[in-house]
Amino acid sequence: MFDPDKNGHYGPYGGQYVAETLMPALQELDAAFTRYWDDDDFQAELNGLLSDYVGRPSPMYLAKRLTEHCGGAQIWLKREDLNHTGAHKVNNTIGQVLLARRMGKKRVIAETGAGMHGVATATAAALFGLECEVFMGTEDIERQAPNVDRMKMLGAKLVAVDSGSATLKDAMNEAMRNWVSTVENTFYVIGTVAGPYPYPKMVKAFQAVISREARRQMLEKTGRLPDEVVACVGGGSNAMGMFAHFLEDESVALTGAEAAGSGLSSGLHACSICGGRIGVLHGNKTYLLQDKEGQVLNTHSVSAGLDYPGVGPEHAWLNDCQRARYIPIDDDQAIDAFQKLCRLEGIIPALESAHAIAAGMISASQRGPEETVAICLSGRGDKDMASVMQYLAEKAKI
Repeated sequence: MFDPDKNGHYGPYGGQYVAETLMPALQELDAAFTRYWDDDDFQAELNGLLSDYVGRPSPMYLAKRLTEHCGGAQIWLKREDLNHTGAHKVNNTIGQVLLARRMGKKRVIAETGAGMHGVATATAAALFGLECEVFMGTEDIERQAPNVDRMKMLGAKLVAVDSGSATLKDAMNEAMRNWVSTVENTFYVIGTVAGPYPYPKMVKAFQAVISREARRQMLEKTGRLPDEVVACVGGGSNAMGMFAHFLEDESVALTGAEAAGSGLSSGLHACSICGGRIGVLHGNKTYLLQDKEGQVLNTHSVSAGLDYPGVGPEHAWLNDCQRARYIPIDDDQAIDAFQKLCRLEGIIPALESAHAIAAGMISASQRGPEETVAICLSGRGDKDMASVMQYLAEKAKI
């Protein structure tokens, strides 16, 4: 039910809305992914790198003090923040760059918002000796300076994008334009489960290692599946990775936390599902933030990684068929959850992950102590310290 059809559609969503020049590249990519995903040598190299280079499996951690604070269900954290490079993004970039090398590509490009996908792509490119360029909005470059330095140190060329809102959407626009003109020798490493088919399917496959481990770990540690699984949703890659192996478990509720910024009613948010409608962006049909004329709206969130006006097409479909629910978490709630996890558990989460923590805390407080809530802690928050301190300082002035 949850797999795309042969043309890459999840219900009415997904597909390939791209320039004609990109169709052969997408067909080549789909054929290569299908071939190598079933290849024992490819799987052996991928799994070896995930184990010995990335550091998988990532732990499943019982957050006892956060659980006591919420006063309800046990809260378990899937610790993707402990991966090499500090986030779940590396699961996907290792896979895609490994595929690029099999396809004979010498150059990879990527777009990034919070910088973690850019760092993960630069890392994989360095590992395999490939040329790497990363497109990033100038606003994100300013608020994610530590990751900019990491990308440069890893040998990537950073391309600053100052069009539009100068954030993730605009970086992806420029990366797509670059790919059109360089497709013969370039592999585009998309960082989320959006974009034209087969990217949503391929990124989900590489990120599904998160829920494959989480499902097994929860059975080992608690003797049963979690009652609810929670993850943050911008484009939706960590959420799809965390949901994938629970999709067929009807007893497990699935919750995605969208970035509500200053609040849904303010119009300053990035809630594509909770506050958007159906449209086409970056090669796929999905829920988008857009005005009455269909122009894509700028987004707002304290988290650069969730600052995207669309969402992966499978998430749109999961929402419509009510297999998953998506809820808004505003900046204040995310910052509060950020501080709670720091002070109660000694863990500094990424601001993206703080949205999931906030949603998980709400769910846990509404459940009984015999129940469990598993939250994907998608990344660490070193990169976000300046943004958080600035946010708190501005709030103190009010």
